[in-house]
This record gives sequence, C-alpha cells and structure tokens, in this order.
Amino acid sequence: QVQLVESGGGSVQTGGSLRLSCAASGYIYRVNCMGWFRQGPGKEREAVAVIYPGLRSTVYADSVKGRFTISQDNDKTVSLQMNGLQPEDTAFYYCAAGSLWYGDGSWHSEKAFAYWGQGTQVTVSS
Repeated sequence: QVQLVESGGGSVQTGGSLRLSCAASGYIYRVNCMGWFRQGPGKEREAVAVIYPGLRSTVYADSVKGRFTISQDNDKTVSLQMNGLQPEDTAFYYCAAGSLWYGDGSWHSEKAFAYWGQGTQVTVSS
C-alpha cells in the first residue's frame, strides 16, 4: 500500500497564493505518477496537475496553466504551488498516486489512480 498525506490548505483572498504538499509513504516504488485532483462545491472531481518524476514531466489542466506549479521536493514529497488563486479554485484538493501509462491522457481520470489522500480544503474569497 501507499499512504498519502496532504498539508497546506487554507483560506486566502483572490489573487493570493497557497502551497500544498503531499507526503508519500509505504510501497512508493509501485507508483510512477503523482498528482492533484480537486472537487468544488456541487462539482465532480477533476484533475489539476500531475508529475511523472521518472520522466521529469508535468501536465496541467487548462484552468490552472500558468498559475499552478507541481514539483517533486524529494523522493517522497510532491507539492503544488498555487498562485493567482480565484474563487473558482475553491475546492477540496486531493493528492493521488498511481502507475499510469504516459501520454495516453489517463491522468485526467481519477480511476487511473490507485492511492488517495484524505484531502485538504482550499477556500478563495473575493
């Protein structure tokens, strides 16, 4: 099993910044991709950004390109730097990890990720 623990959520005003971190433990050799999903009020869970550490590759949802940056801090920690936050970014953010094919678009699907954290709330007020 792989355990994921998120930290860094909170409340900010429009235009503010937050940094989320996800610490992985357990059989992390089982995963080649880690990322972040979010679920806003009344919305479905959506992919935000993922990183393939072994390939040094990152992918972003169009809605966050240029504002969010996903990075690998060390072998077991992935972070999401969120700048220019908008009220529509308000959501519960989840860290996810899995073994994915690269380049087939599967990162969009939560079904592709076997391991999930408990999530952390991000609230952006106008």
